[in-house]
Amino acid sequence: MPNVAMYNMSGESVGTIDLSDAVFGQEVNKVAVHEVIKNYLANQRQGTQSTKTRTEVSGGGKKPWRQKGTGRARQGSTRAPQWMGGGVALGPKPRSYRYSINKKLKAVALKSALSSKVEESTIVVVDKIELPEIKTKAIAQMIANLPVEGNALIVTADNDSSVYRSARNIEGVSTTFVGQMNVYELVKYEYMVVTKDAIAKIEEVYAR
Repeated sequence: MPNVAMYNMSGESVGTIDLSDAVFGQEVNKVAVHEVIKNYLANQRQGTQSTKTRTEVSGGGKKPWRQKGTGRARQGSTRAPQWMGGGVALGPKPRSYRYSINKKLKAVALKSALSSKVEESTIVVVDKIELPEIKTKAIAQMIANLPVEGNALIVTADNDSSVYRSARNIEGVSTTFVGQMNVYELVKYEYMVVTKDAIAKIEEVYAR
């Protein structure tokens, strides 16, 4: 059972916390992590790129020259793809890049990402994050106090607007909560700063 140190917002050690083997002690499945991240990025694509075909470009209704007798190749419209200003042949059109993957695969990938944080000692547990007011300086000072040496993802148990609004202007820091936590963000950010309550909720949801 993994055991990691727990800190307060001032960076002082306030004991340790045992993490569930079922969530934080799994063998890292890199293939599952890759597949889930690929799916996440594909689902984020808007798919709004579009080009005009020869039927959608304005003009070109008149035949450029007569069919025969000029010595030139026959042409029916100046909006054909080979003409400058013409339509695009086989260009992209709006489409959806979304596809679904198995829920079990997502769970394996998430547990793998969490377990890798424990293996690499890049998970930092804080007993609680309390902000009397929305203040960027408070979150920035907390990150500075904690053993965090790179960009960080702050994970809370529930959606906390105070934490989000206080951290949103800090470069290299992002926030999420257990209900929206995803593999892509866990891999993207070097450190995971997670509250004690969030740990309990993660284990409750995923230790099945």
